[in-house]
Amino acid sequence: MDKIIMKLPVLLIFLSALIACSSEDAADSSTAVLPTTLGSGIIRANFDDTIAPGDDFYRYVNGSWLSDTPIPSDKSNYGAFTALSDEAEANLRIIIENAAGLGAPEGSETQKVGSFFSSFMDEDLVNTIGAEPLQATLAEIAEVSSKDEMLLKMAELNHISVQMPVGVYIDVDAMQSDQYISYLSQWGLGLPDRDWYLSEDDQTHEEARAAYQSYIETALMLAGYERASEAADSVLAIEFLIAEQHWDRVKNRQEELTYNKVTLDDLNSLSPDMDWGSYMEVLGISETTYVIRQPSYIEGLNRIWNDTSLQQWQDYSSFKYVDSLAAYLSDNFVQAQFEFEGRTLGGLEEMRPRWKRGVGVVDSALGEVVGSLYVDEYFQEEAKARMDVLVENLRRAFQVGINELEWMTDATKGQAQEKLAKFNTKIGYPEEWKDYSGLSADPLDLVGNMLRSRRLEHNRELEKLGSPINRAEWFMTPYTVNAYYNPPMNEIVFPAAILQPPFFNVDADDAVNYGGIGAVIGHEFSHGFDDQGRKYDGEGNLRDWWTEEDVEAFTARASALVDQYEQFEVLPGKFLNGEFTLGENIGDLSGLAVAYKAYQMSLNGRVAPVIDGLTGDQRFFMGWAQVWARLYRDENLESRITSDPHSHSEARTNGIVRNFDLWYETFDVQPGDALYLAPDERVKIW
Repeated sequence: MDKIIMKLPVLLIFLSALIACSSEDAADSSTAVLPTTLGSGIIRANFDDTIAPGDDFYRYVNGSWLSDTPIPSDKSNYGAFTALSDEAEANLRIIIENAAGLGAPEGSETQKVGSFFSSFMDEDLVNTIGAEPLQATLAEIAEVSSKDEMLLKMAELNHISVQMPVGVYIDVDAMQSDQYISYLSQWGLGLPDRDWYLSEDDQTHEEARAAYQSYIETALMLAGYERASEAADSVLAIEFLIAEQHWDRVKNRQEELTYNKVTLDDLNSLSPDMDWGSYMEVLGISETTYVIRQPSYIEGLNRIWNDTSLQQWQDYSSFKYVDSLAAYLSDNFVQAQFEFEGRTLGGLEEMRPRWKRGVGVVDSALGEVVGSLYVDEYFQEEAKARMDVLVENLRRAFQVGINELEWMTDATKGQAQEKLAKFNTKIGYPEEWKDYSGLSADPLDLVGNMLRSRRLEHNRELEKLGSPINRAEWFMTPYTVNAYYNPPMNEIVFPAAILQPPFFNVDADDAVNYGGIGAVIGHEFSHGFDDQGRKYDGEGNLRDWWTEEDVEAFTARASALVDQYEQFEVLPGKFLNGEFTLGENIGDLSGLAVAYKAYQMSLNGRVAPVIDGLTGDQRFFMGWAQVWARLYRDENLESRITSDPHSHSEARTNGIVRNFDLWYETFDVQPGDALYLAPDERVKIW
């Protein structure tokens, strides 16, 4: 998932995705897109033949496109993923606008889609209403007379997805994968990461803090908040204290550290001055066992709770409520939020057109309704059948790869094979669609529609507690250009929209498809065996199934990859964090390795044909490189460094191929070339 600001929903699931997508990634269909692939499936027009493959393979394959393509003014980055998102978004617009004009029966799914969209597109009505939808709740917050009462009000806000210091969500119990449990996680920050508050000598972060404070004041002033300036000071002061207690992004990736099962009594012992039993009751959670992801944060929050006045918590909660709804209010709210989130943090030149934001509203509320319509209209079942074959080919290649590992003992190999055999695969779209019968939609009540949707989704999650695991559930819509691995369910998922060129082309030769979608499949398989995914067994339980010898061998290889990636300078003086991006880098490295093995197996001993003057091996590596063509604004890169566990596209291309002996042979890469690594420095894990 490239996010400008990570805003944890009240109840959600953590996934290992191929990419991270921001709200700015849905692109304008009128902007430049990647050319249609022909012949071999390699986009030769994108090449820059003035660059040697061994010096910069990423720009050798994509250089002309990178130099000739502008970033659309309403986007923070643009590339192969966003080009496909453009197309999906344009298709959704047709589906949604048709629904809005049908006059469907009240209560039907079509009526709900149309009403949600119409309520957003009626800009005159939204502007006329202004800040009125906020007033009742802001008044309730202002009337709170004690901290105990304030905590319950914050739980009510948490119930409707308003960001609070603690996020609560339902997920599979990582150590007992046949049941659900409630998780508590650090939350509460409006900037991308704790470092944006705590860094003292970073001008970009300092400017972002100033812009954030200005936005807080403006948003509260527009809402009619009497002490907007003082409140902005309160909000920022609380967030500084919260940031000091947040675990850093590397520690927060450690699965065994972030699994801490506690009782309600344990939770109250960690934070004795906050009534967690009442908090959970307001959220609708009656169970008294939870998993705390960051126990020391909960302890620190108790101190913050005591040291911060009731008025400051009222200021904080009031702003968070306004901010959570600003996108659905009058233009002055929308513009204020855009100036901070879009322009300051994302570097955007202009706001996305209203119709795009309207499509986003329907997506957030009725994603699987429009998803089913999208599948009916635009998905080719042939692609699903081809993917079934590719996935099984990749699985067989991974099986062979495990057996061939020189560094792993037979005992661990056996358990790795057991886990691989138990991987569940989902392709295209859900077999069961979500039920939205409990949601009502009013074409004249945008904010009400959004709040009703949030409550419905909250209650949908609550119903999981005490229920069997729903293994049919999807956590991405079919029109999402992405893929993911879900450790507690040991499943890999490929939505329909990614099954298109340049990732997957039914008319292209196998080399390009294995270098594209094959490596994507391999990436998701590999997440089950990356530095964190390897800690889960085939049943999805967090369990140590490795010998000590194998852990040491794995760690040595992973550490070498960390060192390599920390050499990538993303912006002047700012480098990738190799520990933070390690899981995704392992996914890329091992995913491409297993994809190549699967490609070779598919040839059945035949020599790959030369197509368009390119050998099969050349097409394979080029197929990998061309899917990562991507342009970034500096502001977007700045945010990614601290909030996105994926490396940027240059590193995802160059950082991977330089570890493959075959790549050196295929493109005659020699010592002295910029990407050259000595053979003993090249990393192979899976």
